Amino acid sequence: MHLRLLSYNIHKGIGGVDRKYDLGRIIDTINFYAPDVAILQEVDEGVPRSGRHRQVELLADATQLSHLAYQRNVRLKFGHYGNAILSRFPLEESHDIDLTLGPKKRRGAQVVRWRVPVAGHTKSMVLANVHLGLSGIERQIQLRRLLSKPPLASLRGRTPLIIGGDCNDVWNTLDKRVMSPAGFAAAGTPVRTFPARMPLRPLDRVFYRGDLRVVRTFAGHTELARQASDHLPLVVEFEFTRK
Repeated sequence: MHLRLLSYNIHKGIGGVDRKYDLGRIIDTINFYAPDVAILQEVDEGVPRSGRHRQVELLADATQLSHLAYQRNVRLKFGHYGNAILSRFPLEESHDIDLTLGPKKRRGAQVVRWRVPVAGHTKSMVLANVHLGLSGIERQIQLRRLLSKPPLASLRGRTPLIIGGDCNDVWNTLDKRVMSPAGFAAAGTPVRTFPARMPLRPLDRVFYRGDLRVVRTFAGHTELARQASDHLPLVVEFEFTRK
């Protein structure tokens, strides 16, 4: 059984080129790629620029990814924006981990346990949704902090674990400097996802370890995806290696 994960910085539903707010384009893009779980960044809640919508609930309703978790990261004058996880299958044990460093912009990781029906029984894995900082050292410190905190620090090496999101990994250094030494593999070679209209940088990444195998990794390149956000969605298909 292949499972499909979609990682997507939705840019609050504001188009990367036309700067228009249209959450419908994000919804249609997610539905086109039909993920089993979506890890999203820059999701608005109660912000005037996005109609004061609670976007996580609108997205869950419109994509039939009815299990949801939301993490408020950045507080604005009115409302917040942050990370969200939407799933076809139950999400449990949600944790919010603060990755903010000093006076820099507030950053966080969202960690959940994902329960998936496989061949008549239930398998579980841990998912971590991140939106990392803009400097290389900041990103490395943030990932090491995430790995040192509960619940990730206590996981066994064979426990299926995925860490993904907008890693802002401009120079593709996180794999070699942090993730590979910690026992993670990258989900395929880096895929360019930013800017959406003409992608030059692989800012969105997925790393995994434990009893998992990646089947394929690709960016969504539909014309609508090129308009809907300033990032393209990153799609990773994987399967459990132990029944």
